[in-house]
Amino acid sequence: MHKTLIVTNDFPPRPGGIQAFVHNMAVRQPAGSVVVYASSWGDGEECARFDAEQPFPVIRDRTKVMVPTPRVTRRAAEILRAESCDSVWFGAAAPLGLMAPTLRRAGAGRLLGMTHGHEAAWAQLPGSRQLLRRIGATTDTLTFLGEYTRSRIAAAVGPEAAARMVQLPPGVDERSFNPDSGGAEVRRELGLADRPVVVCVSRLVPRKGQDTLIEAMPQILAAVPDAVLLIVGGGPYRADLEKLVDARGLRASVRFTGAVPWARLPAHYGAGDVFAMPCRTRRGGLDVEGLGIVYLEASATGLPVVAGDSGGAPDAVLEGETGYVVPGRSVPETAERIVRLLNDEALRRRMGEAGRRWVDRSWRWDLLAGRLTSLLSA
Repeated sequence: MHKTLIVTNDFPPRPGGIQAFVHNMAVRQPAGSVVVYASSWGDGEECARFDAEQPFPVIRDRTKVMVPTPRVTRRAAEILRAESCDSVWFGAAAPLGLMAPTLRRAGAGRLLGMTHGHEAAWAQLPGSRQLLRRIGATTDTLTFLGEYTRSRIAAAVGPEAAARMVQLPPGVDERSFNPDSGGAEVRRELGLADRPVVVCVSRLVPRKGQDTLIEAMPQILAAVPDAVLLIVGGGPYRADLEKLVDARGLRASVRFTGAVPWARLPAHYGAGDVFAMPCRTRRGGLDVEGLGIVYLEASATGLPVVAGDSGGAPDAVLEGETGYVVPGRSVPETAERIVRLLNDEALRRRMGEAGRRWVDRSWRWDLLAGRLTSLLSA
């Protein structure tokens, strides 16, 4: 059996989309085929509890963020040899993929680096672009989320490495995210049982566009007076969003849940009639949406989606079929699409059903994890 060493800073219990991506792929690999070398997180006790529950060994580095220093590189090589691994999978190609030459010499016959939104940002800066080119030259395969990230990373790594790139986006657990996920219970808990609900599930940071949704609410309420915006998630932007709600006099029409446990996320999606996250690109293209798995989780739950046009977000929407893509800063267009959906139950149902079929056809974890298994053993 092939055995793979996963080298990653992005691994639970540290929260985040890349962390969930790597973990979901890891647990779906054949039994006995992976070992994880990951950074630490928190006080260490939560890591210890989490690691003990995994179906594979997890070895933690003493640092909270690993960089490809000589010490970390030597430790990765030691684990590779001790665990008899013959391939390496970097949870994020940048920057840990810079260890590839040493791990090749230590016995790795196959080296794969996953890329995400931040590698697309690296591709735009001269210094990090050169490092990304080195990673592309010394790994066998770089994966990409969608066409947006592929095009930018390919331009940085050069034609030879670009020809070896393979699409590998995160998947969706269609068994958890489904139309019967428990949304009615969440509505009852929040006192929203009879109100049209626009739901946004995301970390609260400026790029995600929750402020655009708040600014759109007066236009939405003019057409759908009892509508409510349900903002699910925590993050550093919450205080600014709360101030915006008060400044616009929208306290009765906007609800914040804060962070919710992962097990309850599907039900919070299900509490909505429409999912909306009009994400936008910031900082001259350095702060960009890599894909937007939340749109696909919403589709699996049976909701139509309204997505922003940042980065790879449009790759997660079939325009006019599973939802709409709007300019990330466009309050009028965001409001118009949401109103159209709230006022047309048949359209919502048609788009929700199309989204569910698309997820089942193309975005299930088992399909994508099988693709990764083949790449690691090629």
